[in-house]
Amino acid sequence: MSATVVYRDRRLVIESVRPASDGLWITFDTLEKVFGWTVRPEGVCKGQLCVPVPPEREPEFWPDGAFDLAALSALLGETVVHSDDSSIWVFPTPASQLRERIQSLEAPDFALPDLDGRVHRLSDYRGSKVLLIAWASW
Repeated sequence: MSATVVYRDRRLVIESVRPASDGLWITFDTLEKVFGWTVRPEGVCKGQLCVPVPPEREPEFWPDGAFDLAALSALLGETVVHSDDSSIWVFPTPASQLRERIQSLEAPDFALPDLDGRVHRLSDYRGSKVLLIAWASW
């Protein structure tokens, strides 16, 4: 079974998903290569951050050679939503990270081409006043 996953600000399709309505069961290889998490003796780690998993709760996270990404997000206190058939999963950016971005008053970087095809990045204009005009047909 495949699932469309929106993880933070990335959208991807994962082909090797175990069908289940209660969790997003992925391979350990996908956990590491796509999401950046690895399972170590000290817990589930991403870089220097390690989330300890009590031994009695390990079956909730990785029974039978698969890992439940939804259980990890729940352990971290993050929001997870999915469609009724579990074919679409959304892991939004945690509110604490959004709060930090808002308090910094710095807009996230993005790139857009001008009418001549030259790409401009917002970061190219840091320190300058920028007027951005947007339009949409909907």
